[in-house]
Amino acid sequence: MIELEDVTKAYGSGESRTQVLKGISLTMEEHDFVVILGASGSGKSTLLHVMSGLEKPDTGKICYDGKDITKLTDDQCTQFRKENVGFIFQQYYLLPNMTVEKNVKMGADLANNADYEELIEAVGLKDKRHKYPNQLSGGEQQRAAIARALAKKPNVLFLDEPTGALDEETGRSALYFISQLYEKYGFTIVMVTHNQNIAEMAHRVVLMNSGRIAEIRTNKAVKNAYEIGW
Repeated sequence: MIELEDVTKAYGSGESRTQVLKGISLTMEEHDFVVILGASGSGKSTLLHVMSGLEKPDTGKICYDGKDITKLTDDQCTQFRKENVGFIFQQYYLLPNMTVEKNVKMGADLANNADYEELIEAVGLKDKRHKYPNQLSGGEQQRAAIARALAKKPNVLFLDEPTGALDEETGRSALYFISQLYEKYGFTIVMVTHNQNIAEMAHRVVLMNSGRIAEIRTNKAVKNAYEIGW
């Protein structure tokens, strides 16, 4: 379970100080699939960053199964992320001098996971495991990034605009692989996106507005990547 209690975050100082998060309280259960929606500047990406331990909030608590990560030192927080969370971003951040297999193995090594090869097959890249990133399409690179993130066996997978750089066909494909692996491995998903249609794939949808949660809604019927609009 992830619990946020009255979380705030600001950037800058003096007259240029901007309050981005304004008292966020939110609870997510294990194996939840949560999509965070909001206009540009609403605070959704900042919320993901503090929730995942990439940044520290100014005030408030963020607890994972009762453990408050806001009290961890920088080194402890790095270790926490290494052991508990995975990240997929709009940019793939694959190492260009490494093949698909080596990129994925790099994630697997963080968790001493020797079974990473099944993930390469699961995302449809078995035949391209020895290819380098510049030899792959955008969709294939994103799938490699998905496999690398999941190779470390995260409890929670954070995604920040994962389809933002993809066309409709490859975007749907990437979301399909993510949802299939979510069902297979049982991790929790927290996804930030500007695409309101993707929210129909989630169990719950968090609507952000001006640094606050405006609404939380539950989807009674969850759709797959090929059933939503685009």
